[in-house]
Amino acid sequence: MRYCAIILAMILHFSNALQAQKPTRKPATPGAVVEVIVVDDKNRPRKGELILLQSLSSNKKLTGRTDAAGKSMITVPAGDDYAVTLKALADSNQYGTLPVPALQPGQSFTGNFQVEIVYEPAKSFTLDNVHFDVGKATLRSTSFKELNELVEYLKWKDDQKIEIAGHTDDTGNDMDNLKLSQQRADAVRDYLVTKSIKPVMVTAKGYGSSQPVADNSTATGKQKNRRTEVRLLD
Repeated sequence: MRYCAIILAMILHFSNALQAQKPTRKPATPGAVVEVIVVDDKNRPRKGELILLQSLSSNKKLTGRTDAAGKSMITVPAGDDYAVTLKALADSNQYGTLPVPALQPGQSFTGNFQVEIVYEPAKSFTLDNVHFDVGKATLRSTSFKELNELVEYLKWKDDQKIEIAGHTDDTGNDMDNLKLSQQRADAVRDYLVTKSIKPVMVTAKGYGSSQPVADNSTATGKQKNRRTEVRLLD
C-alpha cells in the first residue's frame, strides 16, 4: 500500500530529567517507560496511531497504540537503543533513535522517557494490492490482506470517515467505465462493512476515467489509472 505520509514536523523530545538513581521507598521499575505523544500540525492529539520501538541490538519490537489523548505508554528494557517508528497502515516512518541507559544494581528511573511526534497523514492513498477480475467488480482473494490492514486502521480510527474512490483507464465507453468504477468502489466498501466497520464511516464513489494519474496511451499508464483510492474526509 502506498501511503505517502506528509511529515509537517518531526520532534523527538527526550526528557533530560530522566536519570537512574537509587530508589527510596519505591521499588525499582523493571526497565523504562517510554511515553510517546502524537499530535497533528495543529497540536491536536492523534488517536489510534501504531508506535513501534525496535531494539537495535536484538531487533525485538515493542508496540503501543495512542489513546484519545494521543498518548501511548510502552515499557522497554534498559541498556539499549530503540528506533522510534510510527506505522501508518502498510508504511512506516522512522523518526530517530531513543537511547535508554543501563541501570546499575539498586537503581531505577525517576520518570518516563518522553517522545513527541508531530504527524499529519496524506489525505489520500492508493490501495496498490487491491485487484478485481477483468471487467468485473469481483474482488480477488489477493486483495484481502491489504483490505484487512485498512480494516484494522479504521477500527482504531472510529471517528474517521473515508471515501473509497474507484477509477478506470479510458478503454471503452465512458458510461460503462463510470458504472464499473462505482461497482468496484461499492465492492470494497461492502467488504469493509462485512468486517464490522460502521457503514456511516465509509462512502463509495466511482469516477470512471475522469481522473487519470498517468498517460492512457501506454500500458503502464493504463495500469496506474486502474486503481482504488482511499480518501480521508474531514
